[in-house]
Amino acid sequence: MSSLALYRRYRPETFAEVIGQEHVTDPLQQALRNNRVNHAYLFSGPRGCGKTTSARILARCLNCEQGPTPTPCGECRSCRDLARNGPGSIDVIEIDAASHGGVDDARDLREKAFFGPAGSRYKIYIIDEAHMVTSAGFNALLKVVEEPPEHLKFIFATTEPEKVIGTIRSRTHHYPFRLVPPGTLRDYLGEVCGQEGIPVADGVLPLVVRAGAGSVRDSMSVMDQLLAGAAEDGVTYAMATGLLGYTDGSLLDSVVDAFAAGDGAAAFEVVDRVIEGGNDPRRFVADLLERLRDLVILAAVPDAVEKGLIDAPADLVERMQAQASVFGAAELSRAADLVNTGLTEMRGATSPRLQLELICARVLLPAAFDDERSVRTRLERLERGMAAGASMAAVEYTAPGPAGAPGAPAPPAFEYVPPTPEPHVPQSAPPPAAPAAPPRAPPPPGAPPR
Repeated sequence: MSSLALYRRYRPETFAEVIGQEHVTDPLQQALRNNRVNHAYLFSGPRGCGKTTSARILARCLNCEQGPTPTPCGECRSCRDLARNGPGSIDVIEIDAASHGGVDDARDLREKAFFGPAGSRYKIYIIDEAHMVTSAGFNALLKVVEEPPEHLKFIFATTEPEKVIGTIRSRTHHYPFRLVPPGTLRDYLGEVCGQEGIPVADGVLPLVVRAGAGSVRDSMSVMDQLLAGAAEDGVTYAMATGLLGYTDGSLLDSVVDAFAAGDGAAAFEVVDRVIEGGNDPRRFVADLLERLRDLVILAAVPDAVEKGLIDAPADLVERMQAQASVFGAAELSRAADLVNTGLTEMRGATSPRLQLELICARVLLPAAFDDERSVRTRLERLERGMAAGASMAAVEYTAPGPAGAPGAPAPPAFEYVPPTPEPHVPQSAPPPAAPAAPPRAPPPPGAPPR
């Protein structure tokens, strides 16, 4: 048991143990209760979400001595053969279509399909990776899938249902599987770690869920790798970030604080630490975009954690709430858009460090752009600066009370006395001016001058 991979040791054996696929398992269980099981099924969905496992569980339910039943007994010969570590049943045939998808393989299957089961109720074919079957192979199977004998059942499992020819899809009941929600997957991984008896630090499970991207098998493989390398203190956060390649939270905090303060020196210092520390610049940008996404949601939805919109430890949530409070909505949105665009441009870039530095420069310098988002960012920064100046200049006023009374304001250290104005002395009136002499008349013509 210990040598088996984690996803094999905890593979579900009943539909009740399958997580995150209730939209598939509930109708299948009801069909088994009603004894209305179809002759062919098509299970589709992303990898690692339970398609092949559900096909095996359905085979157990059909061939159980108490069945068909939605809850296999687990004690009969068929249930033991199809158990998690059972030897397998001769009447349940699993075929990998990637290597057995040709027309000759389909003809061989068709010839053997008409023979009855050796010791079970049904002969069941589970065809994995069904999209790898060629068109000629599907056409060779068409007749037996369309009109099989009563003892024959088909279960096709594929990640690309559109590649299964329409004539086969029309003969099956199609059940689409989905990626498992992060909260459900995190709780399931916590239960597995508890059964393994290895302590896991806060913040590790969200990293594993993120690495698994909704796939149970991928998440279990990552968790198995971490548990295998755990020391006496269990799986630590530093170990998980180092092994999975994620950016340390302190670097993200530093660059976000630099963006909030408009500190270019601090931002480029973080870039240097990222490169000198051997971190992948693309991974750093992806993690930074994830952090900005959380800040955008926290700024818009203060109770995002209670609503399940953000999955992070409590201490990280407190830091992000403090960071979101110093940004404006337009500034956060603009920074996230610029980082997202930069991440796209970094694919195939010859100098990832240069691209990372350009991203930081664009985020720090909204004045260099004249688009609407940059203008709003500049306005928000001005408003924050004015609000900070007003709060520093504001003085709390307390109504004066009796002298010496509790709460009365302290007397000032000095009293301002306005200067006494000088007395007003009226000035004497100026002496009246002498009257001007009247103008003399011009002399008559011929008169001697005076």
